[in-house]
Amino acid sequence: MTAINTEQIMSWLATRGADFALKVLAAIAVWIIGRWLIGAVMKLVERAFTRSGRLEPTLARYLTSIISVLLNIVLVLAIFDLFGVQTTSFAALLAGAGLAIGTAWGGLLTHFAAGVFMQVLRPYKVGDYVNAGGVEGTVTELGLFTTTIVSGDNVTNIVGNNNVFSATIKNYSTQPHRRVDTEAKIANGVDIGDAVARLRAALPMVQNVMATPAPEVEISKFTPEGPLLTVRTYTHTDHYWQVYFDVNQTIARVFANAGYPVPETPHVQRQV
Repeated sequence: MTAINTEQIMSWLATRGADFALKVLAAIAVWIIGRWLIGAVMKLVERAFTRSGRLEPTLARYLTSIISVLLNIVLVLAIFDLFGVQTTSFAALLAGAGLAIGTAWGGLLTHFAAGVFMQVLRPYKVGDYVNAGGVEGTVTELGLFTTTIVSGDNVTNIVGNNNVFSATIKNYSTQPHRRVDTEAKIANGVDIGDAVARLRAALPMVQNVMATPAPEVEISKFTPEGPLLTVRTYTHTDHYWQVYFDVNQTIARVFANAGYPVPETPHVQRQV
């Protein structure tokens, strides 16, 4: 048996050995040259992504990785073809695997697709204060599958990109300034004109309140306790909460200094 196997091996080497050796050398050469070409192409791709400036770094890295994987698959299939292996079966296998993975990960792929669109359209960026996917806070990470938002109470929220992209996105950092809305209620009998004048004089003194647009104080409605004033000031987005709280403190201080009574709910006599 051993002799037969040895004879078969020697016969195969004599007839096909040289051809097989040439194929091996050709495969090695194709691998070396192919890897060099892939490296050169990837450098050009990375340079193009960097120069364009239109792609987020995260998307650029993912696209670079995908292109690199595809080029290496093509290189391996080319080497198989040198040895006479039918690469069409491998292509069909890859297509079937891709379809199976796509079906199993359908939900994940929707987040991926939404993430790609968000990277291109850029509805917000890292550092923006947004309301997205039902969560309000500061964006700390924008990935291809999820967005990480830290809310005002310092809680980290990881939201699927499809949930974000399929709903309304409020970006509070896009505009250079925001309007800060507060309310002030005065008691019945207080001179409304005097209260409005005092607030209009005090509001520009609040730190970080913008002079233009000027602060606004108007009557919004009348209640049983007294008129309700709407107080509107404008500030840079970064100072929103500071101005909001300081304006409320200013309202309380102005009314206290003016000696205004605290609005009280009128006593309603119950009928028996």
